[in-house]
Amino acid sequence: MDQAELRKSVNEEIEEFNRERARIRELIGRIGGVRYSHIDTLVNIAFITLVVGLFIVELTLHPFPTTVSIEIGVFLVSMKIVWMIHANQKFNHFVFWVLNSLEFRINANTNSLEEISKALKVIRRDRADRSVIDAP
Repeated sequence: MDQAELRKSVNEEIEEFNRERARIRELIGRIGGVRYSHIDTLVNIAFITLVVGLFIVELTLHPFPTTVSIEIGVFLVSMKIVWMIHANQKFNHFVFWVLNSLEFRINANTNSLEEISKALKVIRRDRADRSVIDAP
C-alpha cells in the first residue's frame, strides 16, 4: 500500500467518523437535548405549582376535606415520580444504545486487528523464507 492509498484510506475513515459523530449529535439532541429539557422544565413547574397551590388553598380556604386534599397531593407526587421514572428510562435506553454501539465497534476493531496480525505473520514468514532461500 503506497502513501496515496494510505492517505485516501485515512481520509475515508475520518469522513466516516465525522458522519457518525453528526448522527450521534442529532440523536442526542432529539433524546435529551434542549427541547426535552424545556418540556421537563414545564412539567416540573406545573407539578410544583399544583402542589404548592393546593397546599395554600387548603390552608386558607379549606374547600375539601383533609383526606381528599391529602389524596390529591399524593396523586400529584405519584404522577411526578412516574414522570421521573419515564425520563430516567429514556436516558437509560440511550446509554444502552451508545454502549451497545461501542461494543460493536470494539468487536469490529478487534477482528480487524486479528486479521492484520495474521497478515503480518504471513508477511514476516515469507520474508524469513526468502532470506533463507537467498542466503549464499
